[in-house]
Amino acid sequence: MAVINRTPDSFYDRGATWDEAAAMERVHAVVAEGADIVDIGGVPAAPGAEVTIAEEIRRTVPFVAAVRTAYPQLVISVDTWRHQSARELLAAGADLVNDTWGCWDKRLPEVAAEFGAGLICSHAGGVPPRTRPHRVEYDDVMADVLRRTLALADRAVAIGVDPARILIDPAHDFGKNTWHSLEVTRRLGEMVATGWPVLVSLSHKDFIGETLNAERNERLVGTLATTSVCAWLGARVFRAHQVTQTRQVLDMVSAIRGELAPARAVRGLA
Repeated sequence: MAVINRTPDSFYDRGATWDEAAAMERVHAVVAEGADIVDIGGVPAAPGAEVTIAEEIRRTVPFVAAVRTAYPQLVISVDTWRHQSARELLAAGADLVNDTWGCWDKRLPEVAAEFGAGLICSHAGGVPPRTRPHRVEYDDVMADVLRRTLALADRAVAIGVDPARILIDPAHDFGKNTWHSLEVTRRLGEMVATGWPVLVSLSHKDFIGETLNAERNERLVGTLATTSVCAWLGARVFRAHQVTQTRQVLDMVSAIRGELAPARAVRGLA
């Protein structure tokens, strides 16, 4: 899952795809690099200036429609927690709602069900959208992740979302400190064991930066290391900025697990 930020102040790229032409070039590039999904968002996760529903729609809906026209078969995900925005985005051609804030808007699953769309059920620890965790504590962070995400998935199914189109996401950094994010990574197999496909969004996250004492632009190695651990433990979808490097990591893990043959194997055979 490649990231396309339609914001001027995004966490990682600082507005590199704010211009629509640059954003479409990014889509072309990540599809060529092997992305199976593009995730388009119009509101940064971090605190900052308010982005109204109308502005979010203006930033994202025409762009989603343009991507759908350019790539009829591509899976388009939309990063929003608002049911009003999700309705317009799904009508424009999106397939999947990436609700990173743990169903803060209780009507969001209804919209996904109405359009036959997929839904990502994430753990944000109950914090409001666009807020940072402050001295957050859990008796058992993975138990809380499982309790919340499984409840969201069950509720989505009851509302009418197709179970085959639901994923769960531990949401590293969201409602968590660095120790929490490291623990949910280490225990990711517990989420995989539920049977729901697991998505992880790891790219350049703060928990990686704090673990390695690395600035935002120095976190690729840590991101890829964490990606390989999550892949080995059974995660299925990986939201990433660097598509080529992420695909190579995933292919290598799959080959080590015996699930993918080497692209070529001539050493010792010729």
